[in-house]
Amino acid sequence: MAAAAGLKPLFAYVGTYTLPVDGSGNGKGIYVCEVDRGSGELKQMKLAVETVNPSWLSLHPSGKYLYAVNEVSTFEGNSGSVTSFAIDPQTRELRTLNTVNSGGAGPAHMSVDATGKFAFVANYNGGSVAVLPILGDGRLGPACFEHKDAGSLGPKRASNAPQGSFAISGHDAPHAHMIQADPRNHFVLYADLGQDRIYVNRFDADKGQLTPAANPFVTFPPGDGPRHFVFHPNGRWFYSIQEEGSTISFFGYDEQSGALAHQQTLSTLPAGYEGTNFCSEIAISHDGRFVYGVNRLHDSIATFSIGTDGRLQHLDDTPTEGDYPRYIALSPDGGFLYACNQRSDVITTFRVDAKGGRLLFTGKYSGVGSPACIVFCG
Repeated sequence: MAAAAGLKPLFAYVGTYTLPVDGSGNGKGIYVCEVDRGSGELKQMKLAVETVNPSWLSLHPSGKYLYAVNEVSTFEGNSGSVTSFAIDPQTRELRTLNTVNSGGAGPAHMSVDATGKFAFVANYNGGSVAVLPILGDGRLGPACFEHKDAGSLGPKRASNAPQGSFAISGHDAPHAHMIQADPRNHFVLYADLGQDRIYVNRFDADKGQLTPAANPFVTFPPGDGPRHFVFHPNGRWFYSIQEEGSTISFFGYDEQSGALAHQQTLSTLPAGYEGTNFCSEIAISHDGRFVYGVNRLHDSIATFSIGTDGRLQHLDDTPTEGDYPRYIALSPDGGFLYACNQRSDVITTFRVDAKGGRLLFTGKYSGVGSPACIVFCG
């Protein structure tokens, strides 16, 4: 496919479940495909590399390396692992560089700091977070920092769950679910679903160490289970999605201290909905005007507009056209949104209305076994 309007080709990598987690495990590793910039279609999907349960992918700032968590609890006895890959600039195939201990069991999320020198890992089953150095050739080194919180567990049933919900998960122990640096690379935040907390730590970008901020965490309503979060492009607003509470919360973010101040919480579900639902992912438009939250079991994407004060207003609910959407991502130009429907083995493509933020299904289905994550590489 020729690049549209003189732009270079765009590719996407898809991480999958090769072993059953929350349902199917029909993938074989990491897949790669070319993205049609005009239609949003994912074309010529093929296996780039075999690796076990690469359920989360993270691209190095240089674009030369790709990192994947291996969501297992059997590496070196009872831990998980993270694998580094070199990206072939011509074929986009992946070459395995190395695999290291993730610092805990069942890693569910990772990210790379702005300098490209450190990777952060959230180990869900182990309830721990770790910082791994990234070496000059893209390989990962052993963890230079590990931490596990204890106690302060929430109840099994969420305070804000819809009427009739049986959404019970993750409050048996601490479960770190996401970890990421703030836009200035000064603080690192991580969500612990089991503790109903988001932690804030100062980040030493020279040594890769984390130390608690002056206000070290914020607490959510009991049982709601904060899962993932996004920063607004202005760096001052912060949005979190709660897995069992089926809510999105808005916080003010102090860039100097890392402090979070709660402003608003809204349901991700339509008014009157009753029954079980698990939220999965949250995304924000590149222009900072809209937030998208994903519902599993209800199998929908809730669209919210962002006001001049950062507060959210519900706009729309869009079916994902698949079963159990685990992840969504916007294309680099913001024109398309992709939903990874784990249990129906398909990624569905939506066009984004640039003016109103609403989603329109393009009719494009891209079959891939148990898709869990998608990232883009130019």
